[in-house]
Amino acid sequence: MKPCPWVLLTVFALLAGQQAHADESAAATYRQILIDAESDTRHESVEITPHSAGISADSAWSVVKKSLHGGRQQGVELITIDNGEIQIVIIPTRGLSVLEVRRGDMRLGWNSPVKEVVHPNSINLASRGGLGWLEGFNEFIVRCGLEYAGHPGRDVFIDNTGGEAEMDLSLHGRIGNIPASQVEVLVDRDPPHRIRVRGSVHERQFYGPKLQLVAEVSTIPGSTEFQITDEVINHGADAQEFEMIYHSNYGRPLLEAGATVHLPAKTVTPMNARAAEGINDYATYLAPTAGYSEQVYLIEPYANDQQETIALLQSANGEYGTSIRWSVSELPLFTLWKNTAPEVAGYVTGLEPGTNFPFNRMVERQAGRLQKIPPNESRRFSLSYALHGTASEVQDVRRAIDAIQGSRQPRLVGEPPEIK
Repeated sequence: MKPCPWVLLTVFALLAGQQAHADESAAATYRQILIDAESDTRHESVEITPHSAGISADSAWSVVKKSLHGGRQQGVELITIDNGEIQIVIIPTRGLSVLEVRRGDMRLGWNSPVKEVVHPNSINLASRGGLGWLEGFNEFIVRCGLEYAGHPGRDVFIDNTGGEAEMDLSLHGRIGNIPASQVEVLVDRDPPHRIRVRGSVHERQFYGPKLQLVAEVSTIPGSTEFQITDEVINHGADAQEFEMIYHSNYGRPLLEAGATVHLPAKTVTPMNARAAEGINDYATYLAPTAGYSEQVYLIEPYANDQQETIALLQSANGEYGTSIRWSVSELPLFTLWKNTAPEVAGYVTGLEPGTNFPFNRMVERQAGRLQKIPPNESRRFSLSYALHGTASEVQDVRRAIDAIQGSRQPRLVGEPPEIK
């Protein structure tokens, strides 16, 4: 049977409308591919400005790509977004981690003993009992996951015969040490001209996980905020366990004696006996302290009616700070890592929203905190980071946190959870 002429006209009109919409969307966005494994494309160095992108802008901004040389950072690529107010340095070679963010004298990041931006080819994740991840750890934001995150150790998996076997898990997973396969820059031609660096990182294995991270860092010219918008996709035929922790790390100038962390907390639980010793002072920080051993606290945050919550790190005098906003429907748990060791050893704290706590995956599975993604489905995560340069801005965030906390006091658990 031949289709009626009016049906064909309707189909052609629909297709024409879809193409017109696609052309309109493309025209509304500037796009530059920087890396693409499928087409074997890579631009060694790039500088994008409003002028080169053909975009009329009220403020100066740029996106610059370069490569590093020498030592263990040979071949590492960096992309810097300068929105005219803040500079965000992204590492596509290391899973699209964020190396640092700067606003004048304020820096989000830390002074790690690891001084180079280490190429994943120079890292053995299995070394030192599964602690090899630490050989490259110096980023401001590094994603922990995807198949697993948290402490190293043994766990079970289903092997190629369909039976249960054991495997060694390394610290915090692999995604932060996998180079991105695709990276592009997108800029909205219409105000406010949001700038995006978007890429894909694949954590795939035959008879193993088939996960894809589509990661995006974006900001608006002139803003003191930036956003992370991620999607984790399961391309496998079966449901896949996954974990995601946004390991956000801060050193000086924000971290100092008397600095404090604030978030609306339901419960605060020490991860181990060492953390239990300081449970009453979990929200305050020491100066660099000789002999200090890390303290880690597991926090269930409260949220507002929109399921949004906030964590704030503020300076001792309250004159400046930085915050993270996220949805507990996406990232229900929060880990606070305190490591106020001497400067040379790494004076740092971690504010870490996540799908789980950083125990070994076996522990998280037994506790019922381990999530799965069905086949051909995905999970999305959005976080907003902001720098606050005045006491008034800091107090505004404190009031937002207090409004969520209300009259409810956090329950401080005196003992670490029992691990079976």
